[in-house]
Amino acid sequence: MSRLKPLLYCCVLAAPLICASCTSGSDPAATAPKAAAAKTPAADAIKVVSQRLKTTGLLPGELIPYESVAVYSKVTGFVRWIKVDRGSRVRTGQVIAQLDAPEIVSERGEAQAKLQSARSQLLAVQAKLAADQSTYEKLKAAAATPGVVAKNELVVALQAAQADTADVQTAESNASAARQSLQSVREMEGYLQIRAPFDGVVTERNVHPGALVGPASGTVAALPIVRIETLARLRLVVPVPETYVAGIPIGAKVSFTVPAFPGETFTGRIARISHALDEKTRTMPVELDVMNPAERLAPGSFSDVLWPVERARPTLFVPSSAVASTLERIFVVRVKDSVAEWVDVKTGVTTGSLTEVFGNLHAGETILAHGTDEVRPGSRLATRLVSSEAKGSQ
Repeated sequence: MSRLKPLLYCCVLAAPLICASCTSGSDPAATAPKAAAAKTPAADAIKVVSQRLKTTGLLPGELIPYESVAVYSKVTGFVRWIKVDRGSRVRTGQVIAQLDAPEIVSERGEAQAKLQSARSQLLAVQAKLAADQSTYEKLKAAAATPGVVAKNELVVALQAAQADTADVQTAESNASAARQSLQSVREMEGYLQIRAPFDGVVTERNVHPGALVGPASGTVAALPIVRIETLARLRLVVPVPETYVAGIPIGAKVSFTVPAFPGETFTGRIARISHALDEKTRTMPVELDVMNPAERLAPGSFSDVLWPVERARPTLFVPSSAVASTLERIFVVRVKDSVAEWVDVKTGVTTGSLTEVFGNLHAGETILAHGTDEVRPGSRLATRLVSSEAKGSQ
C-alpha cells in the first residue's frame, strides 16, 4: 500500500496537464464566432410603420350662451317698475321695465311747440309769396300796354316775389328741423321702455323700482339692469392645440361630457373656426353648436371633449418606448447593418402604444424598441424583431 500512494499522486497531477494539452490543441477558428457573439449585445427592434392617423383626443371645453347681452338704459331716468327677475323667460320686443324721466316729457312739449311755430311761419311766408306772385303777374300783364305800368314797379314786384320764395325755403327748412327734433325726442321717450332684444332667459337682475339708471351705467364698472341669455342653443368653445388644428372637419359631430351628468354623453357640431392661434396658449378656439331644447346644460359648465384628430396623408409611427430624449435632443436609435445611429425626430400625436414622429426616417426601417442614450452612435448591435401592431391608431 505504501508503494501505491506515490503512483496515485502522480496520476492526479498529470490529469490537468493532459486536459490542458487537449484544449490547447482545439481549432481557434471554431471558437472565434462564439466569442464575438458574446461581446455583441442583442436588443429588441421594431419596424417603423406608416399609416393614416385617425383617432380622438380628450380636450377641455366650456359652454357659453349662443347669445348674451347686458341690458342698459339709453336715457337717464328712474325705474318705475320692472316685470322680470332672475330666471324669467322673455320674448323679442317684450317690455321688461318702464322708466320715468319728466325732463323728456318737457322736451317733447317744447319740440312740439317749435314745430307748430315753424309750420305757422311757413304758412305765412307761403301766403305772402302767393300774393306777391299774383301782383307781379298782374303788373306784367298790364305792362303789355305801353304807358300803363312803370317798368320800375314791375321790377320791384319781381324782386318781392323772389324774396318771398327764399323765405319759403327757409321756413320749410326750419319746419323740417323742428319735425326731426320732435321725432328725436319721441324716440328718446321710447327708450323709457326697456325691451328684450331676443328670446331668452333673464340670468341676472341688478335694479329695483326707484333706482336711477342712465347711459353712464353702461361703463365697465357699472352693473346692467338685467342680463339676458339664450339657453336653448349654446356654444361649446374648445381651445384646440396647434398639433390638432390640421384638417378640422366643419360640420362633424363631436361628443362631450359635463360633470353635472356623469356617465351621459352629449353631442355638438363643429360650426366656427377662428383660423388663428392664441399667441399665449398656442391653441385655436373652435366653436361647436349645441342644441339644448330642454335647457339641461348650463352656460359656464366645463366639459371634456372627445376631439377627432385626423391627418390628410399617412405619417410614421413608432412605439412610445422607442423615443428617447436628452436635455438637447429627442431621437430614436436606428439600426442599419448592425450599427446604431441616432435620428432626431419631432413627436406628434400619441395614440395607444404608438407615437407619431417626424424626421429623417422611412417606413420599414429598423429601430430599437426601447430607445436609450446608453446605446451610443456607431455601436454594433445584434437585434431581434418584435411585433409592431398599431394599437389604437385606427
